[in-house]
Amino acid sequence: MRRSPRGYRRRVFVILLALAAVTLVAGVIVGPVYIPISDAFSHLIGRGISADGSPSVSYLIISQIRLPRVLLGLLVGCALAISGGTMQGLFRNPLASPYVLGIASGASTGASLIILLNLHGVLFLSLGAFIGGSLAVGIVYQLAQERDRKTSVYTLILAGVAVGALFSAGTSFIIFLSSGTERMTDVIFWIMGGLGRAHWPHLYVLAPIVAIGSLVLIAFSRDLNALAMGEEGAFHLGINPETSKRIMLGVATLLTSSAVAFAGTIGFVGLIIPHIMRLIMGPDHRFLLPTTAIAGAIFLVWADMAARTVVRPAELPVGIITAFLGAPFFLYLLRTRKARM
Repeated sequence: MRRSPRGYRRRVFVILLALAAVTLVAGVIVGPVYIPISDAFSHLIGRGISADGSPSVSYLIISQIRLPRVLLGLLVGCALAISGGTMQGLFRNPLASPYVLGIASGASTGASLIILLNLHGVLFLSLGAFIGGSLAVGIVYQLAQERDRKTSVYTLILAGVAVGALFSAGTSFIIFLSSGTERMTDVIFWIMGGLGRAHWPHLYVLAPIVAIGSLVLIAFSRDLNALAMGEEGAFHLGINPETSKRIMLGVATLLTSSAVAFAGTIGFVGLIIPHIMRLIMGPDHRFLLPTTAIAGAIFLVWADMAARTVVRPAELPVGIITAFLGAPFFLYLLRTRKARM
């Protein structure tokens, strides 16, 4: 695919930013209780206080329920999408995703264990998820190490499938141990994925992680471009392939684990969004990763709005919506890739 002109990329970037703003407002409006767009704008700029000084009902709905939920969706979608784009660049495989190394399974096991142990607090939850995700990717990375200390991409993917299955079994065991207790509902929440438990303290922890992690991955976009030519080609360009891969895998693990800690297992965002944006923006990761992050944020919020309204007044886990959308797309990718081979 030919490299897109700079003006075209700029227009796509501006369109995505505009869509992100529209998504923010739409996410605040849509819900069981309809809020007029004029009220939404006034509440978003802090003018939702009534004449007697007390907050209105719609202001409380927006500030305590919908706005944290939308912002959490933007952060989680951004984290999963940019991690997926990085994984696809590292493995040079459009079927790669943040979950390919068992990161999500490990993070789910870590978060579930924290819940089972009844350790309260946002930091405990995020720390447990990160330790679980890091343990999974560490095991996979060690299994993929060859005698010359290089890493086999194919062994990474195969080991990731096996380790992911192992940690999924561990999560199932934790569910079995928590059966009959109040904590079982919380554990199942992580398995199905959802944004319904968003709170401002979650955002205070997740926002800097996603912001810093995304900037680090974007800073390594030139390394990803070099790795696309193979490890030997990247080495001759002055890049240490193993060091770059370790840093990018570590940051992607942190982003994915943090997303799982606060929203559960939400699949396919990191698979379909990077692939679609690659078709639109081209293979240059300097432009691909930023636009992928914005598109992933937009996609997850709209998927969550669908989860809130499809079976109203009940609410579907957003992981079900993304699976319904992502699974057919994954099969399409598998079929087209097989046809090319």
